[in-house]
Amino acid sequence: MLDKQQGARLANLWDEAKVTGMSEPEKLLYRSNLLGSDKRITNYGGGNTSAKVMEKDPLTGEMVEVLWVKGSGGDVGTIKLDGFATLYMDKLRALKGIYRGVEFEDEMVGYLPHCTFNLNPRAASIDTPLHAYVPKTHVDHMHPDAIIAIAASQNSKELTQQIFGDEIGWLPWKRPGYELGLWLEKFCLENPKARGVVLESHGLFTWGDTAKEAYETTIEIINRAIAWFEAENTAPAFGGAVKPALDSAERAAIAKRLMPIIRGLISAAEKKVGHFDDSQAVLDFVTSKNLEPLAALGTSCPDHFLRTKIRPLVVDFDPANPDIEKTVAGLSEAIVAYRADYAAYYERCKRADSPAMRDPNAVVYLVPGVGMITFAKDKATARISGEFYVNAINVMRGASVSTYVGLPEQEAFDIEYWLLEEAKLQRMPKPKSLAGRIALVTGGAGGIGKATANRLMQEGACVVLADIDETALEAAQTELAGRYGKDFVRSVNMNVTSEAAVEAGFGDALLAFGGLDILVSNAGLASSAAIEDTTLALWSKNIDILTTGYFLVSREAFRIFRNQKAGGNVVFVASKNGLAASPGASAYCTAKAAEIHLARCLALEGASAQIRVNVVNPDAVLRGSKIWTGEWKEQRAAAYKMDVDDLEAHYRERSMLKLSVFPEDIAEAIYFLASDMSAKSTGNIVNVDAGNAQSFTR
Repeated sequence: MLDKQQGARLANLWDEAKVTGMSEPEKLLYRSNLLGSDKRITNYGGGNTSAKVMEKDPLTGEMVEVLWVKGSGGDVGTIKLDGFATLYMDKLRALKGIYRGVEFEDEMVGYLPHCTFNLNPRAASIDTPLHAYVPKTHVDHMHPDAIIAIAASQNSKELTQQIFGDEIGWLPWKRPGYELGLWLEKFCLENPKARGVVLESHGLFTWGDTAKEAYETTIEIINRAIAWFEAENTAPAFGGAVKPALDSAERAAIAKRLMPIIRGLISAAEKKVGHFDDSQAVLDFVTSKNLEPLAALGTSCPDHFLRTKIRPLVVDFDPANPDIEKTVAGLSEAIVAYRADYAAYYERCKRADSPAMRDPNAVVYLVPGVGMITFAKDKATARISGEFYVNAINVMRGASVSTYVGLPEQEAFDIEYWLLEEAKLQRMPKPKSLAGRIALVTGGAGGIGKATANRLMQEGACVVLADIDETALEAAQTELAGRYGKDFVRSVNMNVTSEAAVEAGFGDALLAFGGLDILVSNAGLASSAAIEDTTLALWSKNIDILTTGYFLVSREAFRIFRNQKAGGNVVFVASKNGLAASPGASAYCTAKAAEIHLARCLALEGASAQIRVNVVNPDAVLRGSKIWTGEWKEQRAAAYKMDVDDLEAHYRERSMLKLSVFPEDIAEAIYFLASDMSAKSTGNIVNVDAGNAQSFTR
């Protein structure tokens, strides 16, 4: 049987009241977003939609037929109107007169900009001719799991006929491009009553005279495929389960152990971010009899293997007799073997003009009884790659009614190393300076912590916010996720004085992102009292948070860094008071001095493993800083015999530069020390205090 999610029917979500008064492009957008909202219909970035619309030509004023079609690189689920390319249909038809044949079809992409309507800057995709030449007003091209299960079966043509009769046609595998557009046109002209066509090893085309008809046809056809599989696919999935699935806590523990080690082994050329999936569909696959032979076949749909590579790496782990240390010991050899196999695939299939071989590491790592780990250049790509492989799993499950067939190796290579695909990759923006880096910031919900997280995320880092203030933590995560995307930020409740809480928090970070590159130890407090009024409890609280807490988080970070074997970066947020003593703050000053000396010790210990440890010393960061709310601010004002409202001006005037210091100023220094700009610095202290002679380090 198909799994519960895949087996459920797709709902018809069309709401006629919502589309009343919409223009045809707006209806296209509405339809597209509905289709893209369910991954059983199409995966992220996969598929495309179009509508042929009568528009007024901006030059002649005459009404002309315009193709609105999803632009290159877009996602139908999240697309907006400006995500559609618009092209003159008469010019697209005129391209037939200059087409030189299938061996020259790639050159036709260069002519698409000449067909642009109304100077639309959105680039047209290579699928544009597939929509243009279907002689129907509204066209959907989707990658539904249930349809690809048919398309990837050995007898896909016969299955298509059996399930749909003459309503849905079938075309053999053909790489997307101009020639396939002509094939679709020919099919439609020869089969005027057909409502769509299955493309072998690819997906589904459907159409209609209205946006609603096209949408409802797409939903209906997919549901018919799902219903057919429910009736026919009664055998145990993937040959049945032969290995146990470990319980949830055990699966998470193993993933936390494996992910940073894999990450270190594959991140030499480019830092990677990980994603873990132990959903039921994945567990069914990684506990099955046919796991290894099916994984070796690779994926079928081009969108799948472009995201997941031609095949995954199955990790040597036996959940019936779990020996994680044995698995860890064998990872390096397994990854080297995968790279060698990928290089051999490249050499077998490369052509004279093929681009140079890309990263030969696996994207997908399947762990029997545990789940699936994916690694990519950023969290979103790693998560989406996992989603694509779940689609592939669902396809393999469905295709078991026949015999699952992956794309022939040469065809897969020609898609992966397609010159048009390479050109798209070359147009991608240059990675930001911290792309692929993972940071954990303690005190992350406070002023300096949140400003630091913001600065690191501006440069592409994924950040875990750690704090004990649940309300502030939730607000900080929501704010940063809204600014940079949910994939880039997580939060953990962490009391840095608790060994168990620190270990659990770092474990959550590993499960979320797969490793760690940067620790910003920033959790803090401040206290002010004359020595005779300093209680043991107050003394201990300062030492616990500012010294013991910094020791505990550093120790955990060092353990991860050494497991990854890829270096690491620790930045302590200390204080001017760690260098320059202040009266009435002995507990705070002592703890901060200990913190600075701990950083020096760690710089010595970490250097041989390329672990850098540096310190930022702020002073008088009043605005946005949590330690300056409440008693500390009042105590310092009392010590200087002034009103609380005058304190910021006092500190500004006390400084050599006569400037106030803000959380963003501290964050900038932290970014410098966490980035490669300071790659040859360790054991250093950067004062961000607007100038204070007492705290000069030399």
